[in-house]
Amino acid sequence: MKQEEEIKKQYYTIGEVARELDLSTSLIRFWETEFKEIKPKKNRKGNRLYTPRDIEILQQIKYLLKIRKFTIKGARERLKNGQQEVEQEVQLRETLLKVRAFLLELKDALQ
Repeated sequence: MKQEEEIKKQYYTIGEVARELDLSTSLIRFWETEFKEIKPKKNRKGNRLYTPRDIEILQQIKYLLKIRKFTIKGARERLKNGQQEVEQEVQLRETLLKVRAFLLELKDALQ
């Protein structure tokens, strides 16, 4: 979920995933229909339960669609052919954002 904290739970509800990734639940459900890699389990009530791996894939899809501005078709192809590269790009971006935040805090402290 959030990069600062380790993923500890085995399953997450769609609401938890939506809050952590800053996405709507309807968008997550839509992406399920568009990307076969997202396969949440369902409990007896039919509620979706996402694994940490499902969440990683959703982060990658968000990165490709929202940051890199891929089309859905393009994101599908990229995940299919280069999922490891996408994972590395997402991790690199998160690391750079942390470094930037640290540097901004340092700058404020020095002023």
